[in-house]
Amino acid sequence: MSRRTLLRGAALGAGAVALPSLLAACDSGPKNGVSLGSNASDAVPKKAFAAAFAAYEKKSKKTVKVNTVNHENFQENINRYLQGTPDDVFMWFAGNRMQYFAQKGLLADISDLWQHFGGFSDALKKQSTGADGKQYFVPYYYYPWAVFHRKSVFQEKGYEIPRTFDEYRALAKQMQRDGLVPFAFGDKDGWPAMGTFDYLDMRANGYDFHIALLSGQKSWNSPQVKQVFDLWRGLLPYHQQGANGRTWQEAAQSLAQKKAGMTVLGLPHPGQQFGAADRDDLDFFPFPEIDPAFGRDAVEAPVDGFLMSKKARDKSGARELLTYLATPAAEDIYLASDPNNIAVNSGADTTAYTPLQKKAVQLVSGARQISQFMDRDTRPDFASTVLIQAIQQFLNRPDDIDGLVNDIERQKKQIFAAG
Repeated sequence: MSRRTLLRGAALGAGAVALPSLLAACDSGPKNGVSLGSNASDAVPKKAFAAAFAAYEKKSKKTVKVNTVNHENFQENINRYLQGTPDDVFMWFAGNRMQYFAQKGLLADISDLWQHFGGFSDALKKQSTGADGKQYFVPYYYYPWAVFHRKSVFQEKGYEIPRTFDEYRALAKQMQRDGLVPFAFGDKDGWPAMGTFDYLDMRANGYDFHIALLSGQKSWNSPQVKQVFDLWRGLLPYHQQGANGRTWQEAAQSLAQKKAGMTVLGLPHPGQQFGAADRDDLDFFPFPEIDPAFGRDAVEAPVDGFLMSKKARDKSGARELLTYLATPAAEDIYLASDPNNIAVNSGADTTAYTPLQKKAVQLVSGARQISQFMDRDTRPDFASTVLIQAIQQFLNRPDDIDGLVNDIERQKKQIFAAG
C-alpha cells in the first residue's frame, strides 16, 4: 500500500532499487523470461513471493525476473511507470485503483484467461473487472483491517473488548492512566491513517455514504464529514504523538513491545513485527460501532494481486505466469511463508491457518459490505495529491476542521471535473 506523491526522502527497503533503476532495467526488455514489477520490499512478503515465483520457474522451466521497488516509491510512481517501459506483470490492487489504469488503456485485457480460472467468487471477479466489463486483475490475497492488540496485555490489565465508540474511548483513557500509549500510530508513509478515517466514516455515516464520498458524489465539507474529523480529533490525545514522522513498522513495533495498547492496521502489518514466539499473542477486534443504524457491518479488506501491462513484451510468458498465480497451489506456497494474509481462491489449503487467520476469515465472511481502502476506493490522483496531505495536515493541526474540509472539497471538484 502506500501512496505519496512527494517521496520526502523515503528510505529504500532491503533489497529494493530506486524506480528509475527499475525503468532502466526494463528498457532492454527481458532477455530470458517474463519480467515482474514487485512492491514487496518488506522482508516477509518478499521471501514469500520469491518462493511462489521459484515454484513457477521449476514447474514451467521459465525464468521470472523480479524487479523489487520500495513499496511507497512503487505506488506513487505507478502512473509514470506504466506510461514508460513497465514490466510484463506487476503487483497492484483490485477495485478503483485497477479500474483507473484500465480506463487509461495501460492494462492488458485478460478476460479470456478468466474463463478458465476457478475458485474465485463473483465478488472477486467484480473487483477484477474494469468499467468496460473486461477482466484485468488476478486476485492473490486479502487482509482485513481491524483494531489489533496483545491478548496478554488485555488479560493482565483486565481490559474488555469495546463494542461501541464510547467504550473504545473509555478504554483508551484507562490505558493512558495505566501508563500505556492507547493507540500506536504512524503516518509517515501517508496511507496508514486512512484506515482510521475509513472506519470512522463507515461507522458514523454508513458504507454507501463512504463509497459515494470517495467517488466524488458527496461533499467533503458536509456535516457528515465534519463529524468524522471531530470524532477523530477527540481520539487524537490517545494516539502516539508525532505520527507524521513515524512509519507503520515503528508503530507496530511499539505494540509488539507492549508500549502501546492498540493499533488500527491491516492484518499483515502488526504480524510482520511480531516474532514467532509472540505471534499467538496478537489478536484483533472489529472497529467499534458509532451509529447503531450501521453497526459494524462494513469491513475494510483490501485485495492485492497482479496485472499485465498493455506494453508487455513477453505477452505469452506474462499470461502463463498469471494463469499459474491464479491457482490455489500458488497461494498455498505464498502463505506458507507469510501467515499474515488470507487466500482468495476457495481451493486454497486453509488447514494450516493460524487462529488469527481463521478469525480474519470470519470477520470478512460476516461483513455485509467490504471496502477496499481509501486510496483504492477513490481516484489515485485525488488520494495522492489531496487526501494524503490533508490527513497529515489534520494530524498536525486538528482544530481547523472547517478550513480542512473546504480545501479538500475545492480540490476534489477540480480533479473530478478534469475527468
